[in-house]
Amino acid sequence: MRDEAAPASARFPWAALLSGLVALCILLALGTWQVQRLHWKEALLADIDARTHAAPLSFGEVERLYETTGDVDYIPVTTSGRFHHAGERHFLATWNGQSGFYVYTPFELDEGGIVFINRGFVPYDRKARSTRAEGQVEGEVTISGLARNPLTGKPSWILPNNDPDKNVFYWKDRDAMARSAGLRSAVRIFPFFIDADATPNPGGLPVGGVTMISLPNSHLQYALTWYGLAVALVGVMGLWFWNRRSS
Repeated sequence: MRDEAAPASARFPWAALLSGLVALCILLALGTWQVQRLHWKEALLADIDARTHAAPLSFGEVERLYETTGDVDYIPVTTSGRFHHAGERHFLATWNGQSGFYVYTPFELDEGGIVFINRGFVPYDRKARSTRAEGQVEGEVTISGLARNPLTGKPSWILPNNDPDKNVFYWKDRDAMARSAGLRSAVRIFPFFIDADATPNPGGLPVGGVTMISLPNSHLQYALTWYGLAVALVGVMGLWFWNRRSS
């Protein structure tokens, strides 16, 4: 029987080469995607910084801006009116490592209508209004803070459903908050919210100024990781083919 060598083309590891090239393309695509995300996040952070350091607008100006653009996130605003403390809604949150709630209270504006004000954080055991009576400010007050865009729906399926009957909310559903607070449908309720600034409340609660402004930005590290893996893959493939050729 004659022992014939297989053709060189049959011996070449085309499957390994193809698999390596596909993996390399995926790694490069992931790295490029993270670079794009980095540019997006840097632009977003710059925009937030510019907005938060701008002069505050009146509520009417913010309202017109929202009607025009649909975006008032982080716009400083100052307005006057009265709190309806009996209708405060509680948003499950943590603040400085402590579990508790953000207190969203209906605020009746002098010019008419109601907006929910995030007055700030209270610890879990201070959820009941009776435990912080000093902070239930009555009469005319002026509030300064940052406007926040509304949500168009539940942000993630991972979040539990809101429990209006127990006055516990996991995401800001304005309509459910308004209904459970007993607000009349005839009253105009503005779709956006206001996060109150850090001006101390009587009795110390709620603790205002809880708006998260320093958003995480790890896209550069992610991009370097993906590109680094791509370089490592090229090195491993090159070494493997070199050893195979030398053997």
